[in-house]
Amino acid sequence: MTDAPVLFEERPTREGHLIGVATLNAPRALNALSLAMIEQLSARLTQWADDERVVAVWLEGAGEKAFCAGGDIVALYKAIQAGEGGALAETYFTGEYGLDYQIHCYEKPLLVWGDGIVMGGGMGLMAGAGHRLVTETSLLAMPEISIGLYPDIGASWFLNRMPPGIGAYLGLTGAQLNARDALDLGLADRFVPRASREALFEALLSADFDEADDTRALQAVVGRVLDRFENRGQAPAAQLWPHRDHLQRLTACASATDAAARILDDDHQDDWLAANRARLAAGCPLSAQLVWQMIRRHSRTGLAEAFREELNLSVQCCLKGDLAEGVRALLIDKDKTPRWSHSSVGAVPKADVEALLRPLWNPETHPLREL
Repeated sequence: MTDAPVLFEERPTREGHLIGVATLNAPRALNALSLAMIEQLSARLTQWADDERVVAVWLEGAGEKAFCAGGDIVALYKAIQAGEGGALAETYFTGEYGLDYQIHCYEKPLLVWGDGIVMGGGMGLMAGAGHRLVTETSLLAMPEISIGLYPDIGASWFLNRMPPGIGAYLGLTGAQLNARDALDLGLADRFVPRASREALFEALLSADFDEADDTRALQAVVGRVLDRFENRGQAPAAQLWPHRDHLQRLTACASATDAAARILDDDHQDDWLAANRARLAAGCPLSAQLVWQMIRRHSRTGLAEAFREELNLSVQCCLKGDLAEGVRALLIDKDKTPRWSHSSVGAVPKADVEALLRPLWNPETHPLREL
């Protein structure tokens, strides 16, 4: 297999149309999203959008373990250590958020095969797709609390579209979700058993696209094929939904400090809740405050505005925040003992949060001003 960052293929349908297939090709790194992947995928999506022969796009990850486990934060760490973190961060996050926004606005059917691990940057690729498919192996999360970042890739916007308080809980704890949870929260559209992948793809190739002369008709053809393969009865049991009322009580607070205290003091005997508490307890206090602020700030904004502020904040996190220390502890030295800049969520001064939220660009020169 070639070592190209993304593998591209155009598969002919029975009537001679094409389905574009893009495969993230870094299975050893769990398909972590590199800058090269971002640039190549964005360019090809643009090409396929303009090609009348292409009726749908299929996006997946190579290997058996992950669709995409997140962004290439090791590359960011190395750049920060070399004193070049700001430059790479601006280039990387501008490209990533531009790609994510492109997917949100993509008119042709775009199917994401969210099999295996889907975290961080992988969530960004999947969140805006027209057909988000999950399987019995799907594991979704926004685990940035563990590395000193915050849920970005548009999460400031889409976490607000969940039942009140649930998005904040996910961001504060990095809670891991299965396929049923993803369906319940609107993060996925269909459950398709992993074993049905090949049959589903062959059915798409055999579908009748000849009479589909506009975007709506193309989407309808794909939807009818997916109807034949969806089988929610095989989805795993929900982890989050049975606790929904409880989670909303935990986060019904005026501040991140109060919400974190409630979550950490919660004594419910449940393995999933306990794992979430442990992740928050070990996580970055500054990140918890940033999670809370970004969700609050984007409760009524548009997606493009959320992406623009996320770019600003993500670059600031590379310049001034705890990201480098979090990556060091988790992925470089692997000692799992990060030395966070603050001892607890309540110990983070308001001024430290405001410093990271301070704009780096004016609206006329912002790298994402055209979104």
